[in-house]
Amino acid sequence: MKYAFLTIICFIGALFLPLDQSWNSNSELEDWKPLFNGKDLSGWEIKIADRPLNENYLNTFQVEEGMLRVVYDEYQEFDDKYGHMYYEQPYSYYKLRFDYRFVGEQTPGGEDWNVRNSGIMVHSQSAASNTFEQHFPVSIEVQLLGGLSDGKERPTANLCSPGTAVERFGEMDYSHCINSSSRTYDGDQWVSVEVVVMGEEYIAHLIENDTVLKYEHPQIGGAFISKSSNGTDWESMGVTNKEEWIAKEGILLKEGYIAVQAESHPIDFKNIELLNLCGCTDPKAVNYKSYFVKSDAKACVYN
Repeated sequence: MKYAFLTIICFIGALFLPLDQSWNSNSELEDWKPLFNGKDLSGWEIKIADRPLNENYLNTFQVEEGMLRVVYDEYQEFDDKYGHMYYEQPYSYYKLRFDYRFVGEQTPGGEDWNVRNSGIMVHSQSAASNTFEQHFPVSIEVQLLGGLSDGKERPTANLCSPGTAVERFGEMDYSHCINSSSRTYDGDQWVSVEVVVMGEEYIAHLIENDTVLKYEHPQIGGAFISKSSNGTDWESMGVTNKEEWIAKEGILLKEGYIAVQAESHPIDFKNIELLNLCGCTDPKAVNYKSYFVKSDAKACVYN
């Protein structure tokens, strides 16, 4: 009888709890969003060099068995058809995770440095803002490399910076590519990657849950590849509006698009998911999440 009485008291007490306590019972559960549905390319925009916006030239980007595949079955030659597929929505503070693997042989005509070489772009310009001949978007590239089975180290989740620059160890670093501390992954094995993007503050690359690279203050760099080029590298990469970008040198990248790269070697992606870290930080809201690090009051929803 005593236990029955206590149960009744607890039940009555629960009825008078502040409503926001019940609303926020799931506030700590991470709400990962699939960016790729495993069925088609909806939600993505395509830009391939020298081709119109959203033309999937020679079916470069395909969906097969739940994977997003970059393939070159219909190509005779690569012919500098550098391509990128952009998720439709920009983000600022988030975590991005995915699995990738290189497969097969490089497409004829691809550069030597593009063997088992691809990437995911973050803080990128939009697909529509690329110029017609542009090879790579102005962005931060999480460079993905596969080992060449030659006994030499070839880390992955490196940083490359087309049109951008970053700060490391308190100083600006204008290197076009910076290696991570990851190990080498030979063969066609799947590799798990996570990218932590904290607006203009910092970006971190993780491989198999280990941080392998971190840098701060991503920004427009003033040169596309190297400052020693005196601006000529913009034209060599098909960028015909270089003056606009040069005028923005030093502007911090606070947000941007996410893009999958097609760079002449076939590659598969799966489990592409995003955890938005920007949202409602009011515990009284039904969509409050305790892990949000950037507040967006307009996103709050109340009963």
